[in-house]
Amino acid sequence: MTTQTLYERVGGGPFFIALVERFYAGVAADPLLRPMYPEDLTDAREHLAMFLAQYWGGPRTYSDTRGHPRLRMRHAPFVVDDAARDAWLGHMAVALDAAGLDQDVRDELDGYFEMAASQLRNT
Repeated sequence: MTTQTLYERVGGGPFFIALVERFYAGVAADPLLRPMYPEDLTDAREHLAMFLAQYWGGPRTYSDTRGHPRLRMRHAPFVVDDAARDAWLGHMAVALDAAGLDQDVRDELDGYFEMAASQLRNT
């Protein structure tokens, strides 16, 4: 029996693209997070969607185009404190809520995002 990756279970790349679109809709209006991003969010959206797709078992497009994720290094120039982490997680929770996921998939994604966001705190 072959076990499907989470990437396959959620429908592949289109799921992550839609998730990231919903997430950045919240970030774009967030007074705490918005200053951490460039004026044009196009590249940020693409990078996050590629990263998440790869992380969850999809194509290695992120690493092929951007190299190792180096998440802590990429976030080092910004103040990532508890408030920023919580705001980020809040926008991701709203984006996930709209996806209508099975609870097991939602739990897996929530666990990852909580861990990753907490590890990126630098203040």
